[in-house]
Amino acid sequence: MRFGIIGTGQVGQTLADKLVALGHEVTLGSRSKDNEKAVAWARQAGPNGYQGTFADAAEFGQVVLNATGGTVALEALRAAGAERLAGKLLVDVSNPLVFSPEGEVTLDPVNTDSVGERIQREFPDARVVKALNTLTAPLMVDPGRLPGGHNLFIAGNDAGAKAETVALLGEFGWPAESVIDLGDIAGARAMEMMMPLWLRLMGAFGTTEFNYSFKRAE
Repeated sequence: MRFGIIGTGQVGQTLADKLVALGHEVTLGSRSKDNEKAVAWARQAGPNGYQGTFADAAEFGQVVLNATGGTVALEALRAAGAERLAGKLLVDVSNPLVFSPEGEVTLDPVNTDSVGERIQREFPDARVVKALNTLTAPLMVDPGRLPGGHNLFIAGNDAGAKAETVALLGEFGWPAESVIDLGDIAGARAMEMMMPLWLRLMGAFGTTEFNYSFKRAE
């Protein structure tokens, strides 16, 4: 399968590496075709890895993953082009983190809106699913780094798109029963609002190698 990844940071490159390792073709998209990070990634990725613009990645991918920062996601996806996203599964992995000069981290949007919802509103023909935003990049593609069972969340309006996302997560090593469906795309609000807790836990644990595990009564 062909994947387009919007964003060349750690998350984008980690997802791209895993997808190539699984035998998929990937175009890593950035603002410019000659982006140094994207060019370097494509050189080491082998014959199934390519670099290009946001538009190139969106055109190439049968599935598109948004791995940009949440505050710039809409700008990047506009550059990708609504016509190139129409009808496709668009997995939004972003978080709307805003860093103050003093180091305080807040969210924008928050509470009454989310990046996931904003993307779905602006690109109504894309099938947006929020996923993978609640844990560090290496764990996204290798849940076995942590012992025992732990959980991921998804949210989206399209049941078929969510089923496709669960299948993709399965390729990454996530059992379907570990994925918790939070309903429509408004569930992205809760997923994004987990980030302040995640940052506090990172400080308490002194590592990013942790995740949430939920249990319920039988």
